[in-house]
Amino acid sequence: MKRRLASFRRRAAVHARKLIITAGCIAIAVTAGYVAFSKWAIRHETLNLYDASRQRAIAVDVAVRRDYEMKAEAGYGALPVAIISHGNTVKNTEYSFLANVFAARGFLVASIQHDLPTDTPLMTREGSLYVGRLKIYERAEQNIFFVVGELKKQFPDAVFDHLTLVGHSNGGDISMYFAEEHPELVLRVVTLDNLRVPLLASGVNKILSFRSKDNQFKPDPGVVPPGHNPDIEVVDTNAQHTDMSDRGPEKVKERIQAALDKFLDKTSKLAPVDTRKLKITDPRAMGP
Repeated sequence: MKRRLASFRRRAAVHARKLIITAGCIAIAVTAGYVAFSKWAIRHETLNLYDASRQRAIAVDVAVRRDYEMKAEAGYGALPVAIISHGNTVKNTEYSFLANVFAARGFLVASIQHDLPTDTPLMTREGSLYVGRLKIYERAEQNIFFVVGELKKQFPDAVFDHLTLVGHSNGGDISMYFAEEHPELVLRVVTLDNLRVPLLASGVNKILSFRSKDNQFKPDPGVVPPGHNPDIEVVDTNAQHTDMSDRGPEKVKERIQAALDKFLDKTSKLAPVDTRKLKITDPRAMGP
């Protein structure tokens, strides 16, 4: 009986390894780029969560590479975690061009819907802390903690104590606020034209901030520090503030993806997959 059990376990382990190797080739079957890659190798799932303690619904778009997910489940590695926070009036599902970059590198990506239709509209009050938005940042902080707690149940092999925070506009401010409050939990921050919360000079290992060229949306004084800081990389995009989501032009999104790739190359051991090399011509070869 023991011999048969050991033999079964060996066969199961071999089968799991074959599945992991094969799954890693799925995406490379179509065309170049993250869009084609996401169709085959990146799994997207919508989680409709509910925080009973606050009586608040929280939708989360989860993106994860199938082969990396299988590796983690088989005990071959852990998934780093990226949290994406959306801009004001933009949905959490409108940042797939960012989510796919992180997922392609093996991250578990969670794009959180922070706002609800019943919430008070975003207001600006001159002279107030963070221009009257502190309560919104604190609410989003609670959202992030709640979502992380729920994701731990579904992805026990992910790394939740070294987060990568990503955010556009108000979402970038949320990311910077969370990093300022909890630097021990944050590894890196990527902001896309955040306007209120200053980029941290210390406390977080690396910060990348994309800036727009927009006369209507300008950062508050002190948000972008003057001069050179080795921990803060600022990229001028010459794009409009509202272009930094899936709604923006393809050229803008491609430039952001390229700069993000370089930043992750310098700050992460996870490398992107080269989607230009065709390895499987027919995805049906994998079977059902």
